[in-house]
Amino acid sequence: MKSSFHTRLINGPFEDPGIYVRLYREGRALLFDPGFTINLSARDIFKITDIFVSHAHIDHFIGFDNILRHHLKSERPLNLYGPGGFMDKVEGKLRGYTWNLIEEYPLSLNVFEVLEDRIEAACFRSQNRFLREGLGSKPFEGVVMRGPFFNVSAVILDHIIPCLAYSIKEDFHINIDRAKLDRHGIPVGPWLNKLKDAIRNNDKEALFKVEGKELSFDEAREFVIITEGQKISYVVDALGSDENIQKIIKLAKGSDMLFIETYFLDEDKDRAKKSCHLTAREAGRIAREAGAGRFVPLHFSPKYTDRPEDVIREAEKEFRRG
Repeated sequence: MKSSFHTRLINGPFEDPGIYVRLYREGRALLFDPGFTINLSARDIFKITDIFVSHAHIDHFIGFDNILRHHLKSERPLNLYGPGGFMDKVEGKLRGYTWNLIEEYPLSLNVFEVLEDRIEAACFRSQNRFLREGLGSKPFEGVVMRGPFFNVSAVILDHIIPCLAYSIKEDFHINIDRAKLDRHGIPVGPWLNKLKDAIRNNDKEALFKVEGKELSFDEAREFVIITEGQKISYVVDALGSDENIQKIIKLAKGSDMLFIETYFLDEDKDRAKKSCHLTAREAGRIAREAGAGRFVPLHFSPKYTDRPEDVIREAEKEFRRG
């Protein structure tokens, strides 16, 4: 099955956390936590349309400036999502620079602040020197962004301050039955992308021209297999409390891939509790109880620089227990 989401870590386990998600069929990308972004090329950054920030600690947000600089002349809006107080953080970043020569730049930043019961929205436009313009609010019921073929959901976790964990879920996955195409002598080609769009839009009146033939929606649909959509979850900086753990398990349930912090070893669980981070054992338990197909440990404490294998081993052992 060809993946719809092509996901990679942007840094190593002891560096700033974050994942980069390419949406190949749309030619764009999502970024979860803009920490230090030196490992993203200018081309990578230009593809980013939506940034999902867990919280505004420096290791999760310092890369915003670099992304902003690359996007200043972009005509496509840049959307940012974050927890309570996030708009003030974005506004503070923007106020740190002088904007007297950008009135003709096209960039707009749409900022969404996720609260317990609602999502507040504001816009910062280069044409207005990035002054805040309120856009109102809408109820928050778990989903923070609806895409053309996927949704991004979030939960608010306790990290002394609010911290968001995210999950991106494809509505369903469309697979082309190449063997059936071959049996009918029908070639692959751009028409298949049109077919996929028609299926997603439920356009049953669509017609498809293939080498002089015309296929109806129902005829073309025979060459497609619909399967469960892909799901990826991202969790960092959370106290290992029962409440947090149950929230994460619910969010990440059935994830094909779970990216999750393993900041401390269980031998240092008191330090983990004091600093509101997960242990490797807690992360492994969460991944197991969420039924994750695969889990990727990240965001290790510098304390374990000389023994990262211990962190991975502890998390994997708990994940595979039972």
